[in-house]
Amino acid sequence: MKLHTRTYRGTVVALLAGGLLLTGCSGDGGGNAKAINGPARDAPGTGAGSGSSAGAGAAGPADGVERGEGQREGEQKQDDQPEGRVAPEPDYLSTFALDVDTASYGYALRTLGEGRLPDPGTVRPEEFVNSFRQEYERPEGDGFSVTVDGAAAPGAGDDWSLMRVGLATRPADHKGERPSAALTFVIDISGSMAEPGRLDLVKESLGILTDELRDDDSIALVTFSDEAETRLRMTRVADSRSRIHDVIEELEPAESTNLGAGIETGYDEAVDGRRSGATNRVVLLSDALANTGETQADSILERIEDERTEHGITLFGVGVGSDYGDALMEELADKGDGHTTYVSDREQARKVFVDQLPMNVELRARDAKAQVAFDSDAVERFRLIGYENRAVADEDFRDDRVDGGEVGPGHTVTALYAVKLRPGASGEVAKATVRWLDPETRAPRERSGSIGASAVDARLWGDAKPRLQVTAVAAYFAESLRGESADDDAMSYGGLPAAPDLGELEERARTLAASTEDGSVRELAEAISQASRARG
Repeated sequence: MKLHTRTYRGTVVALLAGGLLLTGCSGDGGGNAKAINGPARDAPGTGAGSGSSAGAGAAGPADGVERGEGQREGEQKQDDQPEGRVAPEPDYLSTFALDVDTASYGYALRTLGEGRLPDPGTVRPEEFVNSFRQEYERPEGDGFSVTVDGAAAPGAGDDWSLMRVGLATRPADHKGERPSAALTFVIDISGSMAEPGRLDLVKESLGILTDELRDDDSIALVTFSDEAETRLRMTRVADSRSRIHDVIEELEPAESTNLGAGIETGYDEAVDGRRSGATNRVVLLSDALANTGETQADSILERIEDERTEHGITLFGVGVGSDYGDALMEELADKGDGHTTYVSDREQARKVFVDQLPMNVELRARDAKAQVAFDSDAVERFRLIGYENRAVADEDFRDDRVDGGEVGPGHTVTALYAVKLRPGASGEVAKATVRWLDPETRAPRERSGSIGASAVDARLWGDAKPRLQVTAVAAYFAESLRGESADDDAMSYGGLPAAPDLGELEERARTLAASTEDGSVRELAEAISQASRARG
């Protein structure tokens, strides 16, 4: 579940709009996306039923444009089964596994709110982008719709464009039944969790969740400080809500942080309490500042990977605290086929534990990967923004033994590319294909969308769809916090062309917040303002 781009011939910005299970934005989530530009080869066959509209889980509508907006000439078209075609020349493929995290953006909001700039190493542009709602068309069944659109990059000349690749799954059917959930909560009660906004917020969140879960769901509670302790074995919620509340209320901060012991005991309980046919998940709530016992990631990661592979138990990481082990939490969740988010207040906690977790314990797709193929006749260079640590080799796209991302209902995944077109480019610019396994049968499916040169010539500011503009503002902001700059031919990795300064970005965000009436976009505008003040 990783995304990384190796760019040999230049720069392009791509964005996968995303939402997977338990992200910081309601109905949208994230997943780790992997991308790499590498040698291309002819695509192998996809197998019986792969991507066929007649097969179970075939992805939905005939097009993927946003609801209520017309499709410009040359914009994307979708097809369920990739057409036979000559593979692109080397360096014209970008391949990644789906999985959208949002913790980087949430932690940046916390840091900026305290008057500090985030460490550039904690800023991951894809997690900024995937923290915002998108309006992609949804498929009718399991699997994905594919939306590809774009606009001319402002001030970058006629040859640079931003191209957005958006994937979306069907929302949960609230009238239908979802699988039962067996959730093992591994809770950090170390001394650092005594800080306001840490253990107190965790306890409140778990209390709310306990009331939201169904009677046939199950919960186990494990705590860790200098050692780990099982506070509640896997227990059906049904007649045990009062007991669960009592255990939660008894939690108090203790001593040091033996994260390794917590993970080990948590997975022991998850395996012992595993329920066939249910969604089995470990939920880690911590500031991820390990300082006792096994503090290195290798042995912890090995255990997580073993249980994911053998028992299908996935990991979801919820980060808290002003000091937060962002890199470790991301690595843990990635190895566990899971996701990370960050909460710093009650509103965010309610969004994660109430609005998202109870309704996202089912899957729409397993081992999902995406591959974007650029036409070398039309594209001179391209660069994917962010996802540096999410790579999948191009030749592994249709190798279903290679791990991809698990995607839940109602989620979107977004990737943004900076693309430099060749002079006089026409026809198809790129084709994006997503491949996944049916969550029940594990049969492979595919869905594709493409975009033409004439669909990326509208101006970004003013002419482009509002949500594409929000995506661009989030990506530009992340790149600014990382200290990246882009000067056309001299773009450093991840750079965007013609980046606005923070003052202009704030103005753009406030205008978009007013037009979209989206509180999360107003929050983005305020974060940009805080960053500008922190820089002096």
